[in-house]
Amino acid sequence: MKDYKKLIDPAALPKHIAIIMDGNGRWARKKSLPRIEGHRKGADVVEPVVDAALAVGVKALSLYAFSTENWIRPDDEVSGLWTLLDIYFQMKLEKIAARGIRIKHSGSLDKIPTDTRLNILNAMDRTSKNSRLVLNFCLNYGGRQEIVNAVNRWLDSREGASPVQEADIGKNLYTSDLPDVDLMIRTSGEYRLSNFLLWQLAYAELVFLDVLWPDFRPHHLYKAIWMFQNRERRYGGI
Repeated sequence: MKDYKKLIDPAALPKHIAIIMDGNGRWARKKSLPRIEGHRKGADVVEPVVDAALAVGVKALSLYAFSTENWIRPDDEVSGLWTLLDIYFQMKLEKIAARGIRIKHSGSLDKIPTDTRLNILNAMDRTSKNSRLVLNFCLNYGGRQEIVNAVNRWLDSREGASPVQEADIGKNLYTSDLPDVDLMIRTSGEYRLSNFLLWQLAYAELVFLDVLWPDFRPHHLYKAIWMFQNRERRYGGI
């Protein structure tokens, strides 16, 4: 297996990596397990991937954990996902804080169960002064809704009748304190954005990997970064 970590140029890292963590259900189905077991296995992958991002110096990592469309899934699967998130914060928060990671949430807190909402807010408060890596959990998140919310926030705050500008939208997004995404990774072999960070992905490099999220390992992250570094980014130029 090629050692992609050694091939990465530390001077040309993506500032912000976003991952669509796809394939938990299919992983479980292949093993004749309940879908929640796929989500449980997928949750175990988060820590080593975060560690891998830290190891090479990535500064922001956004994980698409629950979309606004995911509410239509069976109730037991949805409640199981929130339980897994609660367990993650309860077990990992002190380690996350000690490693200099700042927890961020992108999405609406509406509809999220009370205990989970409090766990999210507590994690954000507990790690608010950390700066080594921003770990952005996109929960109850939808890209179109984010843009609508940003426009409405701008309308509420503006003075006069000046037309909206790109910068007005940008500073009202959930991710207003993060750089735009440089690299977006989607696992499971699917080729869709699925309403994820639509504004922030405008000039991102997209990498689609044919590996289910529970089977995603640090070397997959390193490979995606290496692929990113071997592309030419022209931002509409020549």
